[in-house]
Amino acid sequence: MVLMSLIAGHHDLDLDVLDQLSVGGHDVARQAVLSRTGPDGAVVLATCNRYEVYLEVPDDAAAAGARETVTDLVALATGLDRAQVAAHLRVLTGPDVAAHLFEVAAGLDSMVIGEQEISGQVRRALSSAREIGTTSSGLERMFQSASRSARAVATRTGLGAAGRSLVSVALDLARERLAEAGATSWAQTRVVLVGTGSYAGASLAALRSRGAHDVHVFSPSGRAAAFADARGIVAIEDSALPAAVAGADMVLACSGVAGPVLDADRLGEIRRSAGVAVDGRLRPLVVVDLALRHDVDPSVAELPGVHLITLDTVAQLAPDRHAQPVEEAMRIVDTAVEEFMAEQRGRERSAEVVAARDRALEVAEVEIARRIGAEGAAADRELRSLRRAARAAVHGPTVRAHAAARAGDVHAYEQALDELRAFATGAASVVDRSGAPGVVAH
Repeated sequence: MVLMSLIAGHHDLDLDVLDQLSVGGHDVARQAVLSRTGPDGAVVLATCNRYEVYLEVPDDAAAAGARETVTDLVALATGLDRAQVAAHLRVLTGPDVAAHLFEVAAGLDSMVIGEQEISGQVRRALSSAREIGTTSSGLERMFQSASRSARAVATRTGLGAAGRSLVSVALDLARERLAEAGATSWAQTRVVLVGTGSYAGASLAALRSRGAHDVHVFSPSGRAAAFADARGIVAIEDSALPAAVAGADMVLACSGVAGPVLDADRLGEIRRSAGVAVDGRLRPLVVVDLALRHDVDPSVAELPGVHLITLDTVAQLAPDRHAQPVEEAMRIVDTAVEEFMAEQRGRERSAEVVAARDRALEVAEVEIARRIGAEGAAADRELRSLRRAARAAVHGPTVRAHAAARAGDVHAYEQALDELRAFATGAASVVDRSGAPGVVAH
């Protein structure tokens, strides 16, 4: 069994590209498993800022074919160029797969370190794979272990106890600026939402949970109407955007299109055209830009009355990776990964160890039967004694083989197997009538 993953995340790509990759994500898992050259199992983790496909394949030789299959299916599902998809999806294999997933589940790979929302998304990804029949035993164990590790991090470090996420931190900052501008509650706040992807959906949900209900949506790609109809808000046409921005208290942008939706010149003109609104000054405006490539020109922060919040602003408030809770969380995750990989090594070698042990006992049983002969019931006690002695003789090397497999100690593993094989050939064991099989020392 070989575990591998194809991942794309916020470290490398903008939110819009990630949103495109996420289209049809779970169909990719189903089709991949059904494919002739696909994996034995697949789990897709698609969130606002990551798209990751976890695979289980029979061996290293099958890994290349599974990668090609998944790349083809993602390109087909998203409409993206295949070469572009291949460039976007970074491949991990071996221990790196578990190490990455465990960090993700614990919130240590998030834009806001310690966010708790991702742990639930990891659990739901596994549940979705179960529902569509694409999970596998190896993926089940890895995802369940990752979730246990995430719970240990949350319990033992207190990291993310406030349930913070990128959006929640950004909105908390925005609330402070809005209060300074005179907006006393979210219910009084007029919001223009820019974008219609999964991140926009998460942002709208966060706004509503805080009590904001006056939300209008604009889409640079023209998808605002469908997004608004599905969520009961108002769509903004291109021609109406200036008026909507002029009357807004906050603009929350997360579309990630190529180039800014609002540049400083345009926003400045919109605000000047809106006129004086508060104490002889332009209406204060909070702009939250959560796009990696900037939906809003950073120079808007220089405009009078404009308060700009970006990903950098949010990141500055996240726990530093060298903070004590984060370092403790990393230790917990590292230990959990080591335990998981040890278990995997043990499982992979288990069948070989058990087969060698059973073969040794089978040979011992034949030898015992030959030595005992047809003595009948009188030999029962001696028979049981010889069998116990045979089991005792193979127990030591069996235990050592399992332990060496878990530890990844190839030399000790082969040495223990050699002892079992020697017993099986009879060259290293002699069953005598005294009931003591002798084993040649190694």
